[in-house]
Amino acid sequence: MPKELFYQLDIDKRNRIINAGLSEFAQYSYNEASTNSIVKKASIGKGSLFKYFVNKEELYFYILDYVIDDFVKDLKDELPKLKGEIFQFILTYAEAEFNWYIENIDKYNLIKRAFNDDNSSIYKKTVERYKLTGHSFYNKIIEGAETQVLKWEKEKALNVIKWVLEGLNEKFIKEADQYSNINDIKDCYMGELRKYIEMLKKGL
Repeated sequence: MPKELFYQLDIDKRNRIINAGLSEFAQYSYNEASTNSIVKKASIGKGSLFKYFVNKEELYFYILDYVIDDFVKDLKDELPKLKGEIFQFILTYAEAEFNWYIENIDKYNLIKRAFNDDNSSIYKKTVERYKLTGHSFYNKIIEGAETQVLKWEKEKALNVIKWVLEGLNEKFIKEADQYSNINDIKDCYMGELRKYIEMLKKGL
């Protein structure tokens, strides 16, 4: 958490620091990101940043918390609009999630970097920090879906669907840099997701 002094700043200065941190961590890995660059982008004194945050790691996780909270809030707002059986529900949700990424490209780039397994200590801390958030949000997503179409025991079938989605997401995070833009990623991801959904619907 930031120091109390950070919350005493006027909203414009706080936003400048948040946006500068977001921009830097979206563009560079945690280790490559420069706090000197952040203070320059935020137009604050070189030593000021550490009056508000204990260290670079605290700043990083504050920015990542901010982005993930924003992601979860916006996508939760979309959930009541989703209708139908679970397989169509997942496809519609995936479309909404990618639309959020397209509209929030820096936030997408930060999430992509944060959850790409580079075997670093910061990655391991990130996975541990957001593990429960991911499980909770997945459960929130599927609770509004119609599951009568599932042919197997509901809990086990939902676990299989979850594992497929986790594997596909991990694959595309690793391969994201191979694509020229996020629209290409979306097209390929949705194409593969439809194939896996069809396999799940028909049964293996």
